[in-house]
Amino acid sequence: MSGKRKGRRILKALGILVLAGILCFAGVMGFVIIGEERARRESENLRTDYDAIIVLGAQVLASGEPNTQLQWRLDAAKEAWDRRPVPLVVCGAQGADEPMPESEAMKRYLVRAGVPEEQIHEDPDSFNTNQNLQNAAEILRGIPGVERVLIVTSDYHVPRAMKLAEDLGFRAAGLGSPCKPEYWLKNHAREALAWIKYFLNHDLHIPIEWNGKFPS
Repeated sequence: MSGKRKGRRILKALGILVLAGILCFAGVMGFVIIGEERARRESENLRTDYDAIIVLGAQVLASGEPNTQLQWRLDAAKEAWDRRPVPLVVCGAQGADEPMPESEAMKRYLVRAGVPEEQIHEDPDSFNTNQNLQNAAEILRGIPGVERVLIVTSDYHVPRAMKLAEDLGFRAAGLGSPCKPEYWLKNHAREALAWIKYFLNHDLHIPIEWNGKFPS
């Protein structure tokens, strides 16, 4: 086989692999969008039989205030708390570019919004969704009467948070807050990558760890 023919075959194989990867990623993106819409419909019929609320963290600004997306999560949690005043767990460690743990900024925001400080429990140690839920579960074990929880996060993130909660044995419902339109593509692409990691880790038992640039 001539070198040129061999080179063309290699390029063709690489092209097929790239196309397959693009199609696979597009399929996962579709899965994220469909799951998000299903979760949105379910949240419209949200009941008030939850015994605690877990709010998952997001970025805190240099000013110490939650960014817009985190504010929207907290506003949704406050509305749920107004419907049923139950213990709240706020989750999130301090990132390298954050002035304080996300949980601390979240607690301050909720206290200003009218939630009693004694009803808010902090998890300042978790860096990803799975750790958020594991630490929240540990906190909630010390609170009597908690059987069903409401997990509040951004809308695109709800299905994966619920799946991880199911893996941890939670009885849970999900409530999503909006995603900023200008970040729609970025957030959904990141979430698709996080789902790929979940499928590899959980279903195929292939240990994959991102370098911190993608959610987990």
